[in-house]
Amino acid sequence: MTTAKHEAAPAPRRSGGRWRRWRRGRPFTAGVLVALGGAEMLVTLRAPLGVLLHIGPQGLAAYLVPIILVICGGLLIATPQQRVFYALVSLVLGLVSWLTSNLGGFLVGMLLALVGGALAFAWTPDRRRRPATEAAGPPAPRQPADDADTAPLPGAEAPDPTPADRG
Repeated sequence: MTTAKHEAAPAPRRSGGRWRRWRRGRPFTAGVLVALGGAEMLVTLRAPLGVLLHIGPQGLAAYLVPIILVICGGLLIATPQQRVFYALVSLVLGLVSWLTSNLGGFLVGMLLALVGGALAFAWTPDRRRRPATEAAGPPAPRQPADDADTAPLPGAEAPDPTPADRG
């Protein structure tokens, strides 16, 4: 009589845990879209089309706007704390690119920059508690308010009265 051994296969390991955590901790997709929009505008400026001619200050702006968009895309990924500023700069430069950079990179680069800027503006960091902060101890018990007429809003803590408030 033969017996078949049933060995449990090892559970598949979720790959990319650290990468996923890092990527979700910043407006990654927004930064990539803004940088791609700027890069696409730069490519269309170098296209062999003799239709559009850039001379003088407009020629400088044609290169400056996409370069700043690429930098904003990188900074959105590198410094998520300043995302609102970089998002607003990306949105404004995306609109300005319509006038300066071959109709915003023939609409594609402009749309990428605008969608990326909107995503960056809408992105918020994850505010869930980490297990390490919960291990620090339970929250302090709330003190009941002295005044029966006023009650704190749900989730708000009653402020400690100062000696002048106590009378």
